[in-house]
Amino acid sequence: MSLLDLTAVELAKKIKAGEVTAVEAMEAVIGQIEKTEHDLNCYVTFDKEKALAKAKEADEAVKAGKLTGALAGVPVAIKDNMCTEGVLTTCSSKILGNFVPTFSADAVERLEQAGAVMIGKTNMDEFAMGSTTETSAFGATKNPRNTEHVPGGSSGGSAAAVAANECFFALGSDTGGSIRQPASYCGVVGLKPTYGTVSRYGLIAYGSSLDQIGPLCKDVTDCATIMEVIAGHDVKDSTSIKREEYDFTSALVRDVKGMKIGIPRDYFMEGLDMEVKGAVLAAAKVLEEKGAIVEEFDLSLVEYAIPTYYTIATAEASSNLERFDGVKYGYRTKDFDGLHNMYKKTRSEGFGAEVKRRIMLGSFVLSSGYYDAYYLKALRVKALIKKAFDEAFAKYDIILGPVAPTTAPKLGASLSDPIKMYLGDIYTISANLAGIPGISIPCGKDSTGLPIGLQMLGDCFKEKNLLRAAFTYEQACREM
Repeated sequence: MSLLDLTAVELAKKIKAGEVTAVEAMEAVIGQIEKTEHDLNCYVTFDKEKALAKAKEADEAVKAGKLTGALAGVPVAIKDNMCTEGVLTTCSSKILGNFVPTFSADAVERLEQAGAVMIGKTNMDEFAMGSTTETSAFGATKNPRNTEHVPGGSSGGSAAAVAANECFFALGSDTGGSIRQPASYCGVVGLKPTYGTVSRYGLIAYGSSLDQIGPLCKDVTDCATIMEVIAGHDVKDSTSIKREEYDFTSALVRDVKGMKIGIPRDYFMEGLDMEVKGAVLAAAKVLEEKGAIVEEFDLSLVEYAIPTYYTIATAEASSNLERFDGVKYGYRTKDFDGLHNMYKKTRSEGFGAEVKRRIMLGSFVLSSGYYDAYYLKALRVKALIKKAFDEAFAKYDIILGPVAPTTAPKLGASLSDPIKMYLGDIYTISANLAGIPGISIPCGKDSTGLPIGLQMLGDCFKEKNLLRAAFTYEQACREM
């Protein structure tokens, strides 16, 4: 087995045992990046010398017994919307093309304290607005499984980097499916935790009530291990929750006997590709054979999820993005006449088309005369969606379904039709509106060889149910 084929946990064990060094692991990753990055475009920022220097520091700390964690010495990629002290953080936007933060995001700090070594910052849809990683100001990322197709978004750079062995694991952020959908398209594992489990401090906001940081990795064991490192209460984030326990790896057991799994009929209606449907239902059958109780049920309000999400997300985005005005940091237009002209020209030149579209839509739904008709109504529907999930989780431990209606579309296919791109989020956005956790794991391939993802949703703070079911399914697939 090649060094690059190891999972993050397997690599860390070898580093601690002295079988391999963090420098050797980083050199292997750098070699892979130099070989494939020209075709894939996974990274926005990549500092080879700095990464090797940090890997050397990690080796010394491991030898001295100062680093004993489960990720010590492991190379990691960070999505470019998380602040990293002294390292360019652009959100894949021209307007932040020169922004170097003076602090790091809490999740990044936790990884560094655990001994993980940052390789660089991954490409993404500009300000996380998109589902294909094609809205980036630095060019589209391509899917390593087939470079004619998108890797998904907005965490497409992170998912593609994991799939292409350009890192051992990565961090992404999920506002409406931005971890789970690219994980599905690239054939890797991605988890969106319960809202408030991972601190949002240092995450450049898109939709503050929806955003959540989570891992993208090679298997479920890595997923649970990374969660134990990045999760935790943070006084710097007012939405951060103090949980009773963060022992996610204890859920890595092959046992779903008696677990109740609900399959929403609403998720298998018109618009779902037949190959995706077949793979997801086959995965449900595997879990049923392992002792789970699988039933179909009606999950109401599914058709209202997309309009509700885009009303709330764009409203929050228009508020969050007003800080990028060319005054304090970031891009400023060269020629302007007065303050207001500087604002207009800076934002016109600095933001891309999709970001402008969402700012305008958000400003409209918050404007006088439309606030009650759109924004407040969306908040009421959001509460109803949460209630529908509460009722479902009173009966079921897990809700199982597809991640996306199809496998990864071809580059350019959905960017020309924004509504089509928005509709691709139909199965993922409800989890963000309800604040519940969700995981995507590979469950097969279509006839062209593109990966298909299986989505499992759990009740708030019940990530361990998801990890247990995902681990059981993953192990069953390895036996087949």
